[in-house]
Amino acid sequence: MSLSWTTIDSPVGELLLVASPAGVVRIAFECEDFGGVRRDVEKRTGKKAEQGGLGQAEEQLAEYFAGQRREFDLPLDWRLSSGFRTQVQRALTGIAYGETQTYAQLAQRVGNPNAVRAVGSGCATNPLPIVVPCHRVLRSDGALGGYRGGLVAKRVLLDLESGQRD
Repeated sequence: MSLSWTTIDSPVGELLLVASPAGVVRIAFECEDFGGVRRDVEKRTGKKAEQGGLGQAEEQLAEYFAGQRREFDLPLDWRLSSGFRTQVQRALTGIAYGETQTYAQLAQRVGNPNAVRAVGSGCATNPLPIVVPCHRVLRSDGALGGYRGGLVAKRVLLDLESGQRD
């Protein structure tokens, strides 16, 4: 079976969604090269990506951006993650809507308190941002830290979850 992909508009710009038969495999921000992202996913999965709707993912993201959804209930395909990064990325789903944790707190939660930088790497390489909420992880000093979609996007997502909409 092949991969399906589509793009959607969102408050953080256009997003690319790619899914396999097992679930959503990649979400990319408009600051990323969508063609390059699709080619990378094809290479890493060995499957061809064809344009098509991702109904449930599109619907749940629209509900999230409208403030009507706090948790995602989507099948996820974790094959683009590996090793400790997978452990970190799966732990991200335990950070509740509207809450934040520091990189150090997340390192503690995954059982390796000295792995703060490795946790940061796991967040930075998260193939499923927004749905797997790496935007909820902050530096110990309260600063935003980094974000694949850019710091403006991270701030928009955090404000959306705290009820501070424009």
